[in-house]
Amino acid sequence: MRDVLDDLIGWWQAGETVGVGTVVGTWRSAPRPPGASMLVGPDGTAVGSVSGGCVEGAVYEEAKDVVQTGTPTLERYGVSDDDAFAVGLTCGGILDVYVESVSRESFPELGEIAESVAAHEAVAVVTCVKGPDDRLGKRLVLWPDRMSGTVGLQRLDDAVAADARGMLAAGRTATLTYGHDGERRGDDLTVFVSSFAPPARMVVFGAIDFAAAVARVGAFLGYRVTVCDARPVFATARRFPDAHEVIVEWPHRYLQAEADAGRIDERTVLCVLTHDPKFDVPLLEVALRLPVAYVGAMGSRRTHDDRMDRLREAGLKPDELERLSSPIGLDLGARTPEETAVSIAAEIIAGRWGGSGERLTGADGPIHRTAER
Repeated sequence: MRDVLDDLIGWWQAGETVGVGTVVGTWRSAPRPPGASMLVGPDGTAVGSVSGGCVEGAVYEEAKDVVQTGTPTLERYGVSDDDAFAVGLTCGGILDVYVESVSRESFPELGEIAESVAAHEAVAVVTCVKGPDDRLGKRLVLWPDRMSGTVGLQRLDDAVAADARGMLAAGRTATLTYGHDGERRGDDLTVFVSSFAPPARMVVFGAIDFAAAVARVGAFLGYRVTVCDARPVFATARRFPDAHEVIVEWPHRYLQAEADAGRIDERTVLCVLTHDPKFDVPLLEVALRLPVAYVGAMGSRRTHDDRMDRLREAGLKPDELERLSSPIGLDLGARTPEETAVSIAAEIIAGRWGGSGERLTGADGPIHRTAER
């Protein structure tokens, strides 16, 4: 919903009722992930997408009906349906779409949620998408330190809140199932947890021309990008206009301070582009011991071998060294800074989703992977 939130909040503030279709479950090669949403505004305007164009027409009509009736529905589209071809889901995937009407009356917390998202504050919205009629559509909104609403009994709220906060901390969006009273062994009730976590961080070390290209691609992918270098003459905002912040500090000191402050997490990616032992060896000593998503280091094969020797001498263990992607990036034949940035981004994406990096034309199996590492 993040992509359509500005449009939704505009209609909500104007007192309008909006039809909202949200992907809450996917199987096989479904084109959009859980959380993708499409709006049908009061003037009939469609905003956003749930399938990249495959089933938008069907969801559009369903959303208009739900606005009229006020009763939410959970629809499944896919190859197992008789009308799969009619609605256009020809990619071979299956997706569940929860369709509801949203207004000030039905969703009073939306304004506060939008404020939290704009301020990069973590918030999760838990919606009952399947269950008894008296619970269908009920919501629980969770911040790290408070919550609002209910999905049923207090025991159920407590169980859902504990699980959803764990998902929020990891930035995960997915469904959970519970028994009537909140026990996890049961399927009486299905809730969808939509996590609006602050953007994952990309920290680029080394204020070089390659870093500017990597920062640009990182911002495009949705990361909050920091460029860090110890040399103030090079580490300037003017040289890195796509970075959200530029820090002048010794890289290893900055990274350790950020980790100690709790601002480095399992979604963080670290790109070490300094290829200078006095910078990258102490930095990698810190980086390879942190529970981050990715650590990559630039350099030639010779630089890599020398770096690995220095890291072993510094006491890093084999399992820690195995986490290092060096030389950084996938083999795309890249030469320019921009091409190299694409190869680095490709490696990060492949690592996140478990991709092989092979050409799809010569590979078997699903194109869209559903299990995030």
